[in-house]
Formats: sequence, structure tokens, C-alpha cells
Amino acid sequence: MLPQLIELCYRKGIRDAVLCPGSRSAPLTLAFARHGKIRCRTISDERSAAFMALGIAQASKQPVALVCTSGSAAYNFAPAVAEAYFQQIPLVVFTADRPAEWIDQLDGQTIRQGELYGKHVKKYFELPQDYVHPDARWHANRIINDAINLATSDNQGPVHVNAPFREPLYNIDPPSNTLVRVVDKWHPHSSLTDASLQELVSELKSFRRILIVAGQQDYDAPLLKTLRQLHEHTSWVMAGDILSNLHGLSFFCRSTDAFLGQLTTADKSTLQPDLLITFGKSVIAKNLKLFLRAYPAKQHWHLQAQGESADTFQQLNRIIPVAANVFFQHLLHQTIPKGDKVYEEQWTSFETLARTTIKRFLDKQDGGEFKLIYQVMTNLPKGCHLHLANSMSVRYANHIGLSADREDIVVYANRGTSGIDGCTSTATGHAWVTKAPVVLITGDLAFFYDRNAFWHNYATPNLRVVLINNHGGIIFNLIDGPARQPEAPEFFITEQKLNARSLAREFNLAYYDVSEELSTFFGASEQACILEIEGSQEANKKIFEEFRHNLKQTYGA
Repeated sequence: MLPQLIELCYRKGIRDAVLCPGSRSAPLTLAFARHGKIRCRTISDERSAAFMALGIAQASKQPVALVCTSGSAAYNFAPAVAEAYFQQIPLVVFTADRPAEWIDQLDGQTIRQGELYGKHVKKYFELPQDYVHPDARWHANRIINDAINLATSDNQGPVHVNAPFREPLYNIDPPSNTLVRVVDKWHPHSSLTDASLQELVSELKSFRRILIVAGQQDYDAPLLKTLRQLHEHTSWVMAGDILSNLHGLSFFCRSTDAFLGQLTTADKSTLQPDLLITFGKSVIAKNLKLFLRAYPAKQHWHLQAQGESADTFQQLNRIIPVAANVFFQHLLHQTIPKGDKVYEEQWTSFETLARTTIKRFLDKQDGGEFKLIYQVMTNLPKGCHLHLANSMSVRYANHIGLSADREDIVVYANRGTSGIDGCTSTATGHAWVTKAPVVLITGDLAFFYDRNAFWHNYATPNLRVVLINNHGGIIFNLIDGPARQPEAPEFFITEQKLNARSLAREFNLAYYDVSEELSTFFGASEQACILEIEGSQEANKKIFEEFRHNLKQTYGA
């Protein structure tokens, strides 16, 4: 029966499987490996494997199967499963298990695997223990159909399929030509009724200071085209982060984290919107979140086609169940108000000043990690997929931003749970399924924590890792709370003395240091490459504090 179930996975869109070695999972492993059309990769570290699967799904926009043996192996998937849940990435997680009668009987590699991932999967499924009866085979088919349909519909996300197996484990059926029943689920294309649209348009006419804020989202060329047209017609203000993937819009306010924290109360009040329209997932910029909570709009509309909506800015009063591009396309065909020109000019003035200040500051720096990330980001290869590790890497990159002429670059980060634990593995999985250059900018703690991202037998010649090694978690040196504590170096910053040279040699990676040209590092290679930038905590802290001081002086705060 298993070959038919794996064929069903293929028919339902699964083209990649990440398999973790183990005995209890042998039936699943062999069925996937013998299918012939599903690309299978074997990874020993389950935590790393799960993030690799996430990276594959992120890049391919298709569901990915993930397989492990019974016991604690399944728990090691949990960080990536949670990340996939909040990023809405479709993973189909298969965990092998012992039969029900052997649970809690002190048998080896046996834990309580039912509902293991709790509320961090869309649903838990359990396959039958045997497939002798026709109803069991029908049930198994229905489970796989339901699981993949659920993973890929509405707000996408991970599902958990637990698979109990009796011994013998290595006698699986040969591939079969038996007809596989596929249950297709059509995805609704949400739209607004004429009555709803007219009601919204009527309300829009009472607002002049309109602010659109985009959270994390995939690159969407049609949306960028629509927003350009909308801005041309209305001059509405549009703001967000580097992860909004809207840097192709020259008028997009991407530097809010730099300037909103420096403005006087009077200046902030001039930026307060009448109407806030949001879409996308999380926002990096803390100062943007604080500003919107302190200066709420009269109305906050959130655009989301399906699923639950978060109230990040504490003022949500309308959820509009359509995709952003659909909503704005509707508006383009209506008579809608132009924005307050003075309001737009105020936002643009602060944004332009921030960009100028940041560029001037970085151009005059002789070195330091902030300057080097700036140099990397201004020299990224054409069409690259940029991954940003959590903690300071994503924050540095968000301050620097990408210019409007770099729309060819797509930006990713694990901001579902914002952990440092799988950033390198995610980028590695991503690199397996694209020919584009994949560039990861990461810090030393995230890098060494996830070193098993390189423990595999698969070529990643398109992967480039930029390692900012300041020998500890510098973010704890930059935020007031921990930086003031005498215990900070040992218990928060976690000082370490490693560098990546030996790791590169161990995993057969090309190693570069800061003295070498970026063009060489980004050039063609037969192996993944690491560029390590070493520096001291104190020197880099001083540069970042000078940067903050520069911003304060610029805005007169």
C-alpha cells in the first residue's frame, strides 16, 4: 500500500522529500526512494533536515515531504515545524511510530507521538497500522489526500502524518500500477462583491492621510505593478521592511526603523494616518510598530484572503478577505480619493533624509561589520535570493535596504518564530532547488549553532555564506537591558573564540576572508563558499552607537 500512497504524494504535487535515516521509518524511506520521480535527500540531523525541507518548500512553492524514525527524532523537527506554521509553508511531516500497543511499554525509541506538534501544525493525522482490510486502504488514501489538501490550501502550513509500523520493516510492496484515487481541492479566488466594494470606496472618500504598510511576503511582480499604478493615481504613502520585497518601488518608505525612533512628538503626529491598510506577515521595524500603536489610525483595514488575522498594531477593525493585489486592482477601477500631498511629502522627506544619512555614514566608514554588510548588499549578484539570519544580520540589512533598481533580488528570512536555529539549513535547502545564487548573511552564533547545515552529500555550488563573526551575540551589547548587566558577556553575549576556517576545511567549502575581492567570492565555484568577517564586539558596538547618534543629530532628537 505504501507505494500507492507515495505515488499519491507525487500526484498531489510533492516533488522533494527529505529523509532522516532510521529503522522504524524504513518502509517510508524505501517507498520514497524507490518511487523514481520524487527527489530524495538523506540528512542525519533531524533539526537541520526539517529546516532544509522548509527551504526547499520556500523556494519551490510546492509541498515537501519530511520523514523520520520514531522517538525523539520527531521532536527534533519541532523548531522548523513551528517556523513553517507561522510562515505558512507547506510541509508534510511523516513520523514513523511503533504500534499503539507498544506505547508506554518501555520499548526502545518509543514516545507519545500523537499530536506531537500541538497547535503548530494545521492538523494531525494517523495512518492505519495495517492495510489488510479494504477500508484501511481507503482510509489511508483519504488521509494523504486530506493532509496534502490541507497543507496547500487556505493559509498554507505543515501537517503531521504519524505512521505506525509493525515488523518486519523491510518487506514493502513493489511499485504498483494500481489506480490511485486523487481528491483535488480547488482553491477559491476571493473577490469583493460590488456592494462591498462600493461601501469601501464610499468610506475611502472620508480619508486623506492614507498609509499602506506591508509585512513579510514573497516577491510578487503583479502586486508591484499595481502599487506603482495606485501611487501614480493617489500618492498614498507605502511603507515596510526589506522583507516586504517591495524595494522595487522607488517611493517605498523602507527606512522607518531609522527615522521613526528619532522624531519629536510633533513630527510623529504629522505622520499619523487617518486610514491604515496592511497586508503581509510580520514587520521587523520595532519603531514602526511602536509608532502605529502610539498614533493609531481612525480605521485599520487588513487584507488577507484566508485564515486568522493578527492585530499587531492594536487597532484592527476590519479584515478584508482578499489578496492585496486583488483589492488594489479593484480600487484602480473606481473613483478613489487622492492622498494628502503634504502628508506624502512629510513621509518622503523623512525617508529621503534617512537614506541619505545612512549612505553618508556607511560611505565614510573604513571598516566594521555594518560597512561590510553594506558592501556585500551593494554588490549582490544579479537575480540572487538573499537569506538574512535572525538577530543583528536582518536588522543591519533592514537599515541598509535595497535600491529600486535591485528588484531582481528576492529576500527571505525565518521571521515566523525569528529563531537563529535553522537559518543556514533553510538557505541550504533553498539552494538545492534553484539555479539562482543564494546568499546568506549570518552572525556567528546562528552560524555555529546550525553547522550541520553542511553535513550532507549534496552539491551547493550556488550557496554563498557571509559570516559576521564578532565572537558572540552582539545584539545583547546593543540593547539597553542586557548591555547594562555585569553578567552580559557570559550569560547573554555568550562569547566564543571559533572561526570558520576549520569548519570550511572539514566540510569542503571554499573559504574567503575580508581581504579578498567580493567579485571573486561571488564568482563561479564548484562548492559552497564562506566569506568570514571577523571583528571585535567593542569596535562594532562603537560604530553602531555612532550610527544611532548620527540619526539623532540628523532629526534633532
